[in-house]
Amino acid sequence: MYRRLRRISQMELAELCDTSTSYIGQIEIGNRFPSLEMVEKIAKALQVKPYLLFYDEADSGTNGKTLPAETDVLSDAAKGELIKRLNAAIRRVVTQTD
Repeated sequence: MYRRLRRISQMELAELCDTSTSYIGQIEIGNRFPSLEMVEKIAKALQVKPYLLFYDEADSGTNGKTLPAETDVLSDAAKGELIKRLNAAIRRVVTQTD
């Protein structure tokens, strides 16, 4: 949604994020979930706050024509995935031995 609003091609976004066009495409269709680092790169390239990348267009009522207000916009699926990944990261840090 934001890539199209910014009129940036997948190739341009991939170059800005130092990744491949196919990876950006896989993220966009929901076949891949980016790392937190990649979320930050994509958000920076698109000039939006990272959490807005998880915004569900269907919830906006704007058909993707305007950027949403900065409110709690994470979809339930995105929240679940983020919680799962954060829990895994916390477990790795807690169980890490020096």
